[in-house]
Amino acid sequence: MEVRNQEPKALWNHFADLNAVPRPSKKEERVIAFAKAFGEKLGLPTIVDHIGNVIIKKPATKGMESRPIVVLQSHLDMVHQKNADTIFDFDSQGINMFVDGDWIKAKGTTLGADNGIGVAAIMALLSSTDIPHPALEALFTIDEETGMTGALELKGGLLSAKFMLNLDTEEDTELTIGCAGGIDVSAMGKYTPVAVSAGSKAYKITVKGLTGGHSGMDIHLGRGNANKLMNRFLMQASKALGISIATIDGGSLRNAIPRESFSVITLDADKTAALEKMLTEYAVIIKSEYNTTDPNINLLWEETAVPANVLPQDVQKSLLSAVYACPNGIYRMSPDIKDLVQTSNNVARVLVQDAEYKVLCLTRSSVDSEKMDEAEAIRSVFELAGAEVSFGGSYPGWTPKPTSSLVELMSSLYTEMYGGKAHVNACHAGLECGILGTNYPEMEMISFGPNIRGAHSPDEMVQISSVQKFWNYLLETLKRI
Repeated sequence: MEVRNQEPKALWNHFADLNAVPRPSKKEERVIAFAKAFGEKLGLPTIVDHIGNVIIKKPATKGMESRPIVVLQSHLDMVHQKNADTIFDFDSQGINMFVDGDWIKAKGTTLGADNGIGVAAIMALLSSTDIPHPALEALFTIDEETGMTGALELKGGLLSAKFMLNLDTEEDTELTIGCAGGIDVSAMGKYTPVAVSAGSKAYKITVKGLTGGHSGMDIHLGRGNANKLMNRFLMQASKALGISIATIDGGSLRNAIPRESFSVITLDADKTAALEKMLTEYAVIIKSEYNTTDPNINLLWEETAVPANVLPQDVQKSLLSAVYACPNGIYRMSPDIKDLVQTSNNVARVLVQDAEYKVLCLTRSSVDSEKMDEAEAIRSVFELAGAEVSFGGSYPGWTPKPTSSLVELMSSLYTEMYGGKAHVNACHAGLECGILGTNYPEMEMISFGPNIRGAHSPDEMVQISSVQKFWNYLLETLKRI
């Protein structure tokens, strides 16, 4: 059965329309035009602000004119990640979706359910003619995934609602009322390449098959980081065999746990047997260590053409030591909220090529001072290695307000509809609510959504039955609010 034939059909058809539009972060021109044309075609007041956020307003249905105005908010961009062996052009192709039982998946790429399902739900409400609701202000932000630029640039005075429903949570039993802030940490350096020693052999080494996932929501699961695993081997081989590194290319986006890393190294021809022995032993070690979290982890190697140049040994030693020492994963758990990661770091990208290297991290915390503490720790490590370190893209967290009227309403409604209690929590992901609240401090906010698994990875999928649950809960909330 096709995606468009799922229930509720209006939502899934809008999702399919949206997923036909390429919409990578930082390149949202087409999806902004898509959203603007959608609002204008419905004859609803539609504006695009100076940064590219789209706001569409819809009057209340008959009999609900006196209810408080509600903002429905989701982001237009999506994480673009694919498996290395998947041939796909995110800049020109729509997502290839398929139905697998109770799940919607994509063929070798991210699906875009984060946050396309939220966008599609809002579109279904805006285009509806028979769903009761108060006056709505649909806010479609841009660039949530790589900097929260849309939320950061949204001006005060554009919205007049009392409540905001953010549709960007990935567990249908959760009501999220707080989140972590984040900051990008970038370490960069230049080096003068040196010629490869005569008689050297070269190898391409690949770490692949890791589970990956969302660098906030999945960071506590202990999944392998391909950049750290590659670096661990290169450090050992450098010490034992005197290898030289030509290139490293690991990870992709800051908000995705790295699943793959590739390197090209050189070494004396008489040491190749020892290298292959080390690789064989290391493959066994990491498969054992990560058997539970990353059952498909794989370490591959093959001889390759000898490159012309490699890193100088002093630069190589400093860089490998810095990446080795750089904190990755949980930095501190919350002492106040059970099982909540308070502060973490993701070593997201390591690139060495063309006489330059860079290491890109995303540091998150629900405590701003601790976020900066870890960022400074990372800065210190890389400055000791001679790198230039910069901070950017900092955004605030969202402070929970568990006794707000909106939380009380939606908690009791969840119990009424589904029998159990909703899990009211804060999350370690970065949501836009905290940022938006800086210009709308009186607005009560809550985030919820359907079950999405594997967000920010090619394993991303969304559960059909959970979308139906989420949709019914959203409609009932709008009736009661």
